[in-house]
Amino acid sequence: MTQGCAAPAQTAHIPATVDLAKEAVIQGTVVRGETPVAGAYARLLDSTGEFTGEVVTSDEGIFRFFAAPGDWTVRVLAPGGVSVDASVTAEIGMVAALEVSI
Repeated sequence: MTQGCAAPAQTAHIPATVDLAKEAVIQGTVVRGETPVAGAYARLLDSTGEFTGEVVTSDEGIFRFFAAPGDWTVRVLAPGGVSVDASVTAEIGMVAALEVSI
């Protein structure tokens, strides 16, 4: 199933076709309390605040971006007018993991 702008389904496992030695990955979960939030929008903003991409969280509240190395902001937009920003640094060969509480 595709979501957003032809983005692949968001799952907890990195696809086998991804070579982490060549990729910088930002992956996280959106939660309300301890409950995953499905259907929230996770936006990736660069260090200047410019919009770079967007995905919809999975049923488990998971999102993932493949990004250039550097500092990024993930902005989560959820029902009820919720907007939360989380800062993260992406590095080649690493999965930058974060949990965004709304």
